[in-house]
Amino acid sequence: MITVIGSINMDIVVKTDIFPKQGETVLGNLFTTIPGGKGANQAVAAARLGSPVQMIGAVGEDSFGKELYSNLKNENIDVEAIAKTTNSTGIANILLHDSDNRIIVVPGANFDVTKEVVDANLERIKKSSIVMMQLEIPVETIEYVLDLCQQLNIPVLLNPAPAGNFKKEWIEKVTYLTPNETECEYLFGADVEAILSKYPNKMIVTLGGDGAAFHNGEKFVKITGYKTTPVDTTGAGDTFNGAFAHAIISGYSIDKAVQFANIAASLSVEKFGAQGGMPSNEAVLARMEELK
Repeated sequence: MITVIGSINMDIVVKTDIFPKQGETVLGNLFTTIPGGKGANQAVAAARLGSPVQMIGAVGEDSFGKELYSNLKNENIDVEAIAKTTNSTGIANILLHDSDNRIIVVPGANFDVTKEVVDANLERIKKSSIVMMQLEIPVETIEYVLDLCQQLNIPVLLNPAPAGNFKKEWIEKVTYLTPNETECEYLFGADVEAILSKYPNKMIVTLGGDGAAFHNGEKFVKITGYKTTPVDTTGAGDTFNGAFAHAIISGYSIDKAVQFANIAASLSVEKFGAQGGMPSNEAVLARMEELK
């Protein structure tokens, strides 16, 4: 069982040919709402691949909350541990223009994922093969879960995004840490090979289209990216994380798990939306076979 403790958002996307100046009104040419939140995205990615997944998070009693709850349930994710609170459901307001974007995130109910919510689901957490977290819920909850999982001897995969919420002392309590290249530089510095050598088989750095890298205790290992025709790169990192967790609990070695996750992420960018292109296990295995 993969337990995801994290954020559930509705992405509100508006596309325009002109970024409005202060006080200006312009016409847009696209409006859509898309289920998101790093926690929910990673849960969907793992569930699509066939892993049993349960989500611990929070939504409001509003229409977005109901839609997001139903969406996760329809993805065969166990939603019984999702709290419903008096706060509004978290949203990300995304303004798109050409290749640029401006995003405002309002955490809302995501900040109601407290220690009390964790304690209420302790028996569920005890059944976990791995716990996945990101940093879009309160820092105090992250710390609490890390200590709890250490006591229970449950592996933790932590995706340090947004990186500004990460505390370096957590790294000893984390089984797998998965920053992207930008987050890695912000947290640890620009020399990826040197950084990875300090955290063998623990830190995996994703490199976008260039793949991912880690240190296996003996040498630096880079798994190259896979050529694809990208439609929307949103959610590729979340797909990587969900796929890596799925592969690890399926018994893959770290290098095979990174390869599997890399392929899953490359497939995910071929469709629109963070969750829209997340692949099935069969699709990933078929692509792996093609690349042999």
